[in-house]
Amino acid sequence: MSEQRERENQFGVSPTREQAAVPGRHEAGAHAGPHDAHAHRHEHHRAEHASVIDRVRHWLAHLGHSHEIGAGVDPALVGSERGIRALKVSIAGLGLTAVFQLVIALLSGSAALLADTAHNIGDAATSIPLWIAFSLSRRRPTPQFPYGYGRAEDLAGIVIVLVILASAVIAGYESIRKLLDPQPMTHLWWVGAAAVIGFLGNEAVASYRIRIGRQIGSAALVADGQHARVDGLTSLAVLGSVIGTAAGYPILDPLIGLGITIAILFILKDATVSVVRRLMDAVEPEIMARLERAAASTPGVHDVHDLRVRWLGHTLHAELHITVDEDLPTRESHRIAEEVRHRLIHAEPRLVAVFVHVDPCGHGGEDPHALTAHHWGIR
Repeated sequence: MSEQRERENQFGVSPTREQAAVPGRHEAGAHAGPHDAHAHRHEHHRAEHASVIDRVRHWLAHLGHSHEIGAGVDPALVGSERGIRALKVSIAGLGLTAVFQLVIALLSGSAALLADTAHNIGDAATSIPLWIAFSLSRRRPTPQFPYGYGRAEDLAGIVIVLVILASAVIAGYESIRKLLDPQPMTHLWWVGAAAVIGFLGNEAVASYRIRIGRQIGSAALVADGQHARVDGLTSLAVLGSVIGTAAGYPILDPLIGLGITIAILFILKDATVSVVRRLMDAVEPEIMARLERAAASTPGVHDVHDLRVRWLGHTLHAELHITVDEDLPTRESHRIAEEVRHRLIHAEPRLVAVFVHVDPCGHGGEDPHALTAHHWGIR
């Protein structure tokens, strides 16, 4: 696995667009207001057509199509709307898959297949807590929740991780039970057809959720996509069992099930690491480096230090210290700080809050923070 792929598994996101390029200097007065961070967001849509799964995913994406988001729109709101739209589209896709499976189950008269279809419908319910979290994140901050409700999204991710864990436990239990007490598989070709439909539908939904989740920076939506991938793998295991049984090797049924259980555990590990890192305020190193470069390139900035960035749901909050000439008027120091904010917003469109603290440069060897340094144990 490449280094970039490993970072995506750890953090649940990948960089969007060409964010590394820092624009030239802009006048702070060109904003609608001195702290208007909303005029720099642009949404881009892509469609892929390389395979059957990609074509299904492209069709799903068009179900949830909306007009391109332009300037003047809050990126947190845009991200929440895209997340909710992704959930709506994927629920529709899973519903269509379940309908096909249900028809096959009724035609075949297979009780096991009917039970599996009901299980897949129940799994779609994991989208509900995430939908609620996206809806909560659109609320404005309050005195009690001054940072807003973005953290609800990460809590929903924990629920999804627990559901994936339950899927692994059930898959492992059923495989061991079939290994110890083999049962003949009936309605082979009907079951095989339902398995193919289940795999294609779930994998298309999984790819769509993961792609949108990484674009908007939502670890929880990526985890929900991984959950759909787990269901797709389960259907693939059923298909393998059908083929093995038809070929005269029914023992393949529990063995393939155990193999799928191991695959689910790897998916569980990736989803857990991604969600827990978010809860622990981990952030991708490339985001830190990109923001530091953007701040350091601002004319008038002598030094950048104490940069801190954290995810709250699918949005980023940043704070940093910059050093400027100590003889600058307050108005000029503020203009430089605002230019730093401006550049950071361009460098990382998912930023919704940037706090810039200005330190004086050339202070004759005196510590500008001496008055409070002893409170924090600074020497």
